[in-house]
Amino acid sequence: MLDVVDVVAQRVRTTWTKRSRGGPAAAVRNRVPIAFPLPPGVELHDVHVDESTGFEPRFALRPLGELESVTLREAEGGLSVLVTPSLWGTPKRNWRPSPVRLEPGEWLRWQFNLRFGATCGCGSDWSYRLETLNLAYGRPADFSGKPSRTVIELDDLR
Repeated sequence: MLDVVDVVAQRVRTTWTKRSRGGPAAAVRNRVPIAFPLPPGVELHDVHVDESTGFEPRFALRPLGELESVTLREAEGGLSVLVTPSLWGTPKRNWRPSPVRLEPGEWLRWQFNLRFGATCGCGSDWSYRLETLNLAYGRPADFSGKPSRTVIELDDLR
């Protein structure tokens, strides 16, 4: 990651198991917002929402450099953004979107989902993740409106 000026990001990571794939727990999971109010002066607002906490969000403020799987490049007055989902999750994506270019004052919402198998061989549940990256080139008041650019990489996680 390069040193990029005037970028603010919010990553909302929602995780669950098959216990929340249907019924009342899925209804709670589906109500998790894909954007939250931004604290002032933040670079990376990390929001983790997990089945184990009843889908109550946990917040952390981090430096932008801790935003893994995201490549940012400033060039010719704009910002190029590329998100690369974890190689450990499925489904494998044979097609990947190109980097998205943002002009100053624009923002991007990039979403993808993944399924992870149990790595311990102990018969544990699959786990699932919906990850939303809201990233602005310039300082937005919030991410609740309509983004300038959107990339949706949602796939069937059965």
